[in-house]
Amino acid sequence: MSSSLIRRLLLALLVLVLLVGGLMWAKRPKPIMVMLKEIDRGRVESSIANTRAGTVEACMRTKLSAAMGGRIEVLAVKEGDRVKKGQLLIKLWNDDQQAQSTLAMAQVDTARKRVAEVCTMATNAESEAQRQATLRAQGFVSNAREEQAKAEAQARRAGCEAAKADVAQTQAKVSATRVEQSRTVLYAPFAGTVAKIVGEVGEYSTPSPPGVPTPPAIDLIDDSCLYVKAPMDEVDAPKIQPGQTVRISFDALPKQSFPGKVKRVAPYVSAVEKQARTVDIEATLDPADTLPKLLVGYSADIEVILAVRDKVVRVPTSALQEGGKVLVGAQDGTLQERNVKTGLSNWEFTEVLEGLAQGERVVTSLEREGVKAGARFKADEKSKK
Repeated sequence: MSSSLIRRLLLALLVLVLLVGGLMWAKRPKPIMVMLKEIDRGRVESSIANTRAGTVEACMRTKLSAAMGGRIEVLAVKEGDRVKKGQLLIKLWNDDQQAQSTLAMAQVDTARKRVAEVCTMATNAESEAQRQATLRAQGFVSNAREEQAKAEAQARRAGCEAAKADVAQTQAKVSATRVEQSRTVLYAPFAGTVAKIVGEVGEYSTPSPPGVPTPPAIDLIDDSCLYVKAPMDEVDAPKIQPGQTVRISFDALPKQSFPGKVKRVAPYVSAVEKQARTVDIEATLDPADTLPKLLVGYSADIEVILAVRDKVVRVPTSALQEGGKVLVGAQDGTLQERNVKTGLSNWEFTEVLEGLAQGERVVTSLEREGVKAGARFKADEKSKK
């Protein structure tokens, strides 16, 4: 075979290889656009959150009502007013009781004057009895006269004691009328804010039957001391202890959270629904100058911090596949599957104990079509580094 023929064959073979290679290159799968996240070091927390919305509660809140029914004569406050401890809130009409109290006090005054009179007479009678006893000893009067004087003194002294008993009795009547009057007035048991008032001046506050509380007339709250109450799943309840750190967020204050502490864990399970058994916990906010004004009744969420790891290798939790596997973006442009050993985890990050190193990039867009081990990839411009 001549050399020119060989060259032609080689040239034809080269052209054929180039054509086949070009065709295969043209038909090769296009790189898959994926979101990548670079592995870094940072904090990982293990936490649990409430199952339903919690609520801001006041440390002290009471719904007050008078001990008896009657017509509202004085309404000393308005909704939203701040009141001091012992301040008058409501007074019912009680002129009849005031009249009885005035009468009882007049009776006390009369009884005291009676005491002064009869007790003076008793003292005088006792002095006379002593004088008669002296005279009898000297023989100037008879025994009968002495005995008569003693009897008179004893009678006068008994009258004095009876008058004193009358004073005590009339004073008891005064105390009784004051108790009755106190049932028609309502005072603030603590300093706070009047949240709601039921009733107006002139309206009648209807008493309830025995054993049934009278409907509240005033809702008083102490908004200087607040806490958050929220239901936690019964499965998570054993993990929660008083004193644990929490993060509290409010729907009224979006994109903000505030540190606090677990104050109390309820000693029982609430079964609002058969399939939703929860345990209520209470958390207080840590004191801070930047703490916003909160309103009782705000909806709130509590996230209880169970454990914290700082400066650990971490991977986005969204990058983890079943079985603790991740897809790593390799230098050759393909996705490689990697088994990792994990530690603490939350919805955002998971601690990596083995299998990944700082600086490697993992796929977080696992839901995209074609994302699998061995696939060629191209990093999405939105990927975070």
